[in-house]
Amino acid sequence: MNLPWHLYLMAILYILAGFNHFRNPGMYIKIIPPFFKSPKLINAVSGIAEIVLGILLMFTLTTQYAAWGIIALLIAIFPANLYMFQNKKAGFNLPKWILFVRLPLQLVLIIWAFQYTL
Repeated sequence: MNLPWHLYLMAILYILAGFNHFRNPGMYIKIIPPFFKSPKLINAVSGIAEIVLGILLMFTLTTQYAAWGIIALLIAIFPANLYMFQNKKAGFNLPKWILFVRLPLQLVLIIWAFQYTL
């Protein structure tokens, strides 16, 4: 496992974020747009996905697959970021500019993951 340190950083960030879905589920459930059914299930599935994909990032054989999975996950959760921006309660009363900055941040995270798909 001779992978770059920034890949391990990404892996750890996703693993920790995934565990946080179970440690503090209300925070994530609150940002799931209401048109999605079963927000508790969505929270659990996305948390498990983050943990599994983070672990898979750390193995040379699965790094590329995990990176593609993270890209798909980031695209799938974009509606939650948009909902946070549009809905005051879902935005945790954060300043609008912070919620706006989160939107293009998703693209930065996608680009970061994409470098491990090659």
